[in-house]
Amino acid sequence: MDLKRTFIDLMPAPFVRFVAAPYVAGKSLAVEVAKVDQLQKDYGLHSTVDLLGEEVFKREDVEATVAIYLRIIEAVKDRPYASISLKPTQLGMNESEDYAHANLRQVVAAAAVHGIHITVDMEDHTFTDATLRIFKKLRDEFDNVGIVLQSRLFRTAEDIRNLHAKPCKVRICIGIYREPAEVALQEKPDMKAKLFEYVGLLLDLGHYPEIATHDEPLVRRCLAYLEQRGVPQGAFEFQMLLGVPRTALQREIVKKGHVMRLYVPFAEEWQYAIHYLKRRLAANPMMAMYVLKNLFSR
Repeated sequence: MDLKRTFIDLMPAPFVRFVAAPYVAGKSLAVEVAKVDQLQKDYGLHSTVDLLGEEVFKREDVEATVAIYLRIIEAVKDRPYASISLKPTQLGMNESEDYAHANLRQVVAAAAVHGIHITVDMEDHTFTDATLRIFKKLRDEFDNVGIVLQSRLFRTAEDIRNLHAKPCKVRICIGIYREPAEVALQEKPDMKAKLFEYVGLLLDLGHYPEIATHDEPLVRRCLAYLEQRGVPQGAFEFQMLLGVPRTALQREIVKKGHVMRLYVPFAEEWQYAIHYLKRRLAANPMMAMYVLKNLFSR
């Protein structure tokens, strides 16, 4: 039994919101855009804007989410350092794959007008096939759309090989979803080793790897490999999460001339943010201790 995860699952929502606050820009689009601008101005960081939410079931809520994404596009359309991430279960996947595709297409098409890149997030393994089918349809039509693949899944090497004939941006990460042993690796060192392997495979096939990890030895291994291979700047980037303390490493990456992008979420409806925040706390339970320590030391 995973006692750590059980404890976090039982946390009341207000407490989760409090201790997970470092991971979230705020509770409005205006605050989100201000954070994106600050990260660029002060640190040279790029951002991917994410509206927190998943497992949305009501059509009215899905349509409200689409409307928010259209507002996000208008808000960041003059900011080349901003991209947008979205989840299929926010946009109708729980009703049908066709409905989700129609909603994602609306967002991707609106973003394409302004040259804004859209990343289709990957959720747990039960959605992988449908998410990849939707992505491939979108990639057939648009150049401003990329995908996420998770190194923990056994299927990922084959998914990379079958991704798309047209090169695309691919966020490669170990993944945050707990997956059963029959479909996924269970040990973090194995997941990290595969992530490194898949960076090379993505490059071999002409894709643009978005290397998403906070593991400093893995980041340095990737940097050394990319330099040795002679991969030019602008053919890859690194990505991390807002709130994870890696400031020195992020500044070093920026100083080397590489794109360093933070995943910067915000919430307009906290009920849809709680699942994400609990997964973040489960992945990094010390975050709760950091927040409480800082609170009581004031």
